[in-house]
Amino acid sequence: MFIDKPKGITSYDVIRVLKRKLKVKKIGHAGTLDPLATGLLIVGVGKGTKRLKEFLELPKTYYMEILLGKRTETGDLDGAVVEQKEVLDVDEQQLKKVIEDLEGEVELPIPIYSAVKHKGIPLYKYARRGVKIEGKVRRTRIFYLRLIEILKDSCEIVLKMEMKCSKGTYARSLGEELGRRLSIPATLKEVRRLKIGEFDIAQAQTLEQIPVS
Repeated sequence: MFIDKPKGITSYDVIRVLKRKLKVKKIGHAGTLDPLATGLLIVGVGKGTKRLKEFLELPKTYYMEILLGKRTETGDLDGAVVEQKEVLDVDEQQLKKVIEDLEGEVELPIPIYSAVKHKGIPLYKYARRGVKIEGKVRRTRIFYLRLIEILKDSCEIVLKMEMKCSKGTYARSLGEELGRRLSIPATLKEVRRLKIGEFDIAQAQTLEQIPVS
């Protein structure tokens, strides 16, 4: 089953809704999306849960909007601003070089607000308590990173981009790293998962489209 996850709820919230609608107990998903993220979520029901592991290994494709001039504690607009800078323009040649350098094998920080565990406890729980954990990084692969458009107005600059990456890549970390290499604070404004392997968002249904059993 392919679900188009809406913004504002967790991936497990999607599972809870489907459990009620489908009246099943055995159900799971292949690859978490942040609450502010939208897009393709592969859901396994009943015996279909046994196949979920194979989907976890597939590359993911995302549409992203990266806001320049602001960095938050969470890496997206859900967090408090920790750094801000007026950005009136961006050097497009420098941006092109940074994008090229980010393609291929790259090490990216794991966000402190993530479900990755340290001593059996998710990092976001430490972050919420104000407990500092030594920064963790993850080696990942960016198959491609494409600039779609640069949006400029008097208040902000937003980079519209598309990325295909290996599993375990955080779009939030990519946005922050791109900003760091430009010497500009940056945060993820929007993210939408378009593909998991060759499975496309066009195949997905919204939660409202799923009938009650």
